[in-house]
Amino acid sequence: MKLVSYLNDGRDQLAFLVDGQLFDCDALHPELPNSMNMFLHYWEDMYPIAQKVDAAIKSGKIGNEQGITLEEVQLLAPVPFPTSCRDGYAFRQHVAAARRNRKVEMIPEFDQYPIFYFTNHHSIQGPGEIRCMPDHFEKLDFELEAAIVICKQGRNIPAEEADQYIGGLMIMNDMSARRLQMEEMLLNLGPAKGKDFSTVIGPCLVTLDELQQYEIPCKEGHTGKNWNLPMKCWVNGIQVSSGNVGDMDWTFAEIIERCAYGTDIHPGDVIGSGTVGTGCFLELNGTGKLNNPDYVEQWLQAGDTVEMEIEGIGRISNTIVAEESDFSILGRKK
Repeated sequence: MKLVSYLNDGRDQLAFLVDGQLFDCDALHPELPNSMNMFLHYWEDMYPIAQKVDAAIKSGKIGNEQGITLEEVQLLAPVPFPTSCRDGYAFRQHVAAARRNRKVEMIPEFDQYPIFYFTNHHSIQGPGEIRCMPDHFEKLDFELEAAIVICKQGRNIPAEEADQYIGGLMIMNDMSARRLQMEEMLLNLGPAKGKDFSTVIGPCLVTLDELQQYEIPCKEGHTGKNWNLPMKCWVNGIQVSSGNVGDMDWTFAEIIERCAYGTDIHPGDVIGSGTVGTGCFLELNGTGKLNNPDYVEQWLQAGDTVEMEIEGIGRISNTIVAEESDFSILGRKK
């Protein structure tokens, strides 16, 4: 299934996405909820019902006259109000390249355990405008990632059992203000203000049954599902990044294992993969300067359009917008 949330009379509305048409969940079956939040909290009851309704739409038993087109609505993040948002560090290629560009050795701990950080779940958004303050434009960056959402409560979950807690996959763009990020991380905390202004997910949540044809073995020595899903990013129509979800070294199952150790995870928790190799300007600029001292760095500017695509999931577009303010926290440094 592909599930979306859109703005309907001032609230989020949950709908099936089939061939560019949206079908409101609650309008098609009396037991289905009208929001993603409710769907996730009652996942084990709702999921089998939703599968039958989705199959009826795809078979033509439910006609297109009951749907509306994507162009008629304002899409939200598929999980508009996540209970938390963590972001992992799963792609070795990205970590190794970023460290090589800084002329430091690959950190051996990467291969010992997956890590993650918490970011601002209230700044989750879907397609559309990304509003940025002046300090954000000090090396403003995208990050091409995949993300999952948790669909049932759990605690102390071994990786061997963790895939059953995944509700589905989405695209994630972990927006980054690199100067703010790098400055505060000198104090061994963060990234905090370098990240908390916007995290994009969408355009839909794709459940794992829809992705079975893409499943591949995970990396040797690892545990959990993996998928051959090409990933791409364009800035102003020019492709700048290419990778594959299948290149994840740490699986989502292994990241869940670590997230849930000694704590509860909840329906609606969003967890990102971390950046795919070549998946941000920080890495691309570093590689460019390493190979050519005259390389001109590129960062996102007001008016830029960032588009991301993951095969089997969809494509999402955002435009960078400068807020009408000259307020700077960088300008207030002591």
